[in-house]
Amino acid sequence: MLLYLVRHGETDWNRQHRIQGLTDIPLNDTGREQARRAGRLLASRDWHAVVSSPLQRALETATIIADELGLPAPTTDDQLVERNYGEAEGLDFDELNRRFPEDAPVPGRERRSAVRKRAMAALLRIAAAHPDESVLVVAHGGLIRAVLRAVDPEGEHGMITNGSVHSFRYEDGALSLIAFDDPIEAESVEGEDLRQQNPVEARR
Repeated sequence: MLLYLVRHGETDWNRQHRIQGLTDIPLNDTGREQARRAGRLLASRDWHAVVSSPLQRALETATIIADELGLPAPTTDDQLVERNYGEAEGLDFDELNRRFPEDAPVPGRERRSAVRKRAMAALLRIAAAHPDESVLVVAHGGLIRAVLRAVDPEGEHGMITNGSVHSFRYEDGALSLIAFDDPIEAESVEGEDLRQQNPVEARR
């Protein structure tokens, strides 16, 4: 089966370079348009289901895409939520660097290994439940990054922009990467590098 990961559209906190994590921030108008654009581009292929993180920026993105594709409302999976960034959540990049310079530990931040473990378990469960189908999963930049590191650890993966699409194949109980920034989404909005997107995620 095919499983495509979509990053949610832009929020005001994305625009302000604030760390979101589990903080439940809605899409802004740009984010809604990014979701509509992703839906229109994805409409060139056949899809069977949309699954989403329950956080509203992802779920609204997923709902807009499902509407564009004529699919039922998305289902949600709690294991697809963004990484918990602990005390970094809500900080802009300057505040982050003042409070947690360089590699200073961030209290309450979820370990990358824990994000990777729950993300992969959720995606493998979703894939196994949809044999011979194509499924869209709408999630978050940090979680998508964790999946990429698990599935393609030697790959060079650049920007994970709002509304971008990344394609995977599920076969023999495992995921493999088809394309980072799949060409189906070649018109996605240009973004920023990982450190600009989320400097606390860029740190170990």
